[in-house]
Amino acid sequence: MPATVEQRVLVTGASSGIGAALAEAFAARGATVGICARREHRLAEVLDRCRAHAPGSRMWVADLADPAQVDRLAAAALDELGGVDVLVNNAGAPKRRQVQLLDAATVEQVMRLNYLSPVQLTLALLPHMLERGQGTIVNMASVAALLSSPGEAAYDASKAALSTFGEAMAIDLWDTGVRVLNVYPGLIDTELITQPDNDPLVAGIEPVPPADVVAAVLGALDAGAVEVYVPEWFRDITITKVRDVTAFLRGSADYVRGRRQ
Repeated sequence: MPATVEQRVLVTGASSGIGAALAEAFAARGATVGICARREHRLAEVLDRCRAHAPGSRMWVADLADPAQVDRLAAAALDELGGVDVLVNNAGAPKRRQVQLLDAATVEQVMRLNYLSPVQLTLALLPHMLERGQGTIVNMASVAALLSSPGEAAYDASKAALSTFGEAMAIDLWDTGVRVLNVYPGLIDTELITQPDNDPLVAGIEPVPPADVVAAVLGALDAGAVEVYVPEWFRDITITKVRDVTAFLRGSADYVRGRRQ
C-alpha cells in the first residue's frame, strides 16, 4: 500500500536511524507524517525535513516505555492527524548482554519497550482502522527474533514476541482491510550499534545503511507483502535453521567461541 497524499503515517522512534529515514521517505511520497521519540532536538530536525515535503507533519516527544505516554501519543495522533492510516512500530532498544549476566528487571524493561509498547499503541489505534476498513501496521522486528542472536536473549525474545504477535494479528485481520507487515532487519548502521550499556557485537558482518531498510519496507508495502528481510539473504538463513535447529545452534555456539578466542 504506497503512501499517498491522503495518508497519515505515525512513526515511532523517529529521531534517528531507521525511524527518521522512514519518516522522511513517507513524507517525500506525500504522506502527512507524525513522529515521536524522546530526544526533542533531534526529533525537531527530522520534522523540519518531513515538513519540506508534507507541511502538515508534526511531532510528539514521548518515552514509550511509559504506558501512560503511549496512550497520550495514540490520542494525540488521532486528534491532530485526524487518524492514522499507517503505523510504524519502530521504537526500541538493543540489549546485548549474555544471559548469565541478565536480571529479571532488565528483561522486563526490554520487553516493555520493544514488545508491550508497540502492542499497546497498535491496540489503541486499531479500532479506528477497522472502522474505516483499511490501515497498515508495520512492525520493526529483527532477524534476531528468528535466529536467536547470541548474547542478546532479552532483545531476541522481545522481537520474537513482536514478530509472532504481528503474524497472529495478520491472520485475525486478514479480511478486514487492515494489513500487517513484519520487517526483519539484520545489522543496520545506526547509533544503536554503539549504544552504552551493551556488550560488543559478536557478529562479524558489515552493517547496511538505513536507506536499505527504507527501500525494502516501501517495496514490501507496494507489493502487499507480509514480511521482508534486510538484507534479503537472511531469509535463507532462517530456512536453514528450521531444517535443523540443533545443527544451527551448535554452529552458532562454535562461531561465538571462535570469535571470542
